[in-house]
Amino acid sequence: MKARGTTSDRGSLLARVVALYQLKITLSGCRPPVWRRVVVRSDITLARLHEAIQLVMGWRNCHLHQFMSGSGFLRTFYGVPNPDCGAEVQDETRFRLAGVAPAAKRKFTYEYDFGDSWDHEILVEKILPPDPAFKHPLCLAGANACPPEDCGGFMGYANLLEALADPRHEEHDEMTEWIGGPWDPERFNLEEVNARLRRLKA
Repeated sequence: MKARGTTSDRGSLLARVVALYQLKITLSGCRPPVWRRVVVRSDITLARLHEAIQLVMGWRNCHLHQFMSGSGFLRTFYGVPNPDCGAEVQDETRFRLAGVAPAAKRKFTYEYDFGDSWDHEILVEKILPPDPAFKHPLCLAGANACPPEDCGGFMGYANLLEALADPRHEEHDEMTEWIGGPWDPERFNLEEVNARLRRLKA
């Protein structure tokens, strides 16, 4: 018979009993607004959170990224350290969400693609009680399609939408061919997003 209350059992239980964070991730500068509401474990590493953001937003992870917290001289950058970069970047695999945003209503930034500079505001909406059954990040809601990669940031995306919406626009045919066909800026499918998230562990 297995002994009750062993150190291993207690360690496994403690590993499961962590708070959950409800986050709202909003892509800055986009019209119509692009956002997702997601639940993750509070002890998720920033590296794993990066993977979750890519999946929930609909990016393809083709470019560099970083997280930023604080402001001014107190701003801290987290990402994949690169000795060729001037700024000191903390290793995102060594930092967890609860350490960067330890309380509800805290905000920090996720930047994807340093050329197009897609800034995502991440707001901790709620801190939820632990749930031992929680297996992977979960998307609760969202709105509108993620912009296509390499479209030139939020200004480029605005110009793209304008050209696609007007058949008489001088760039309409070119942009339609570039994007590969019709584009619905309001498309968001919750089931598809959660199917992608199921590939990640909590």
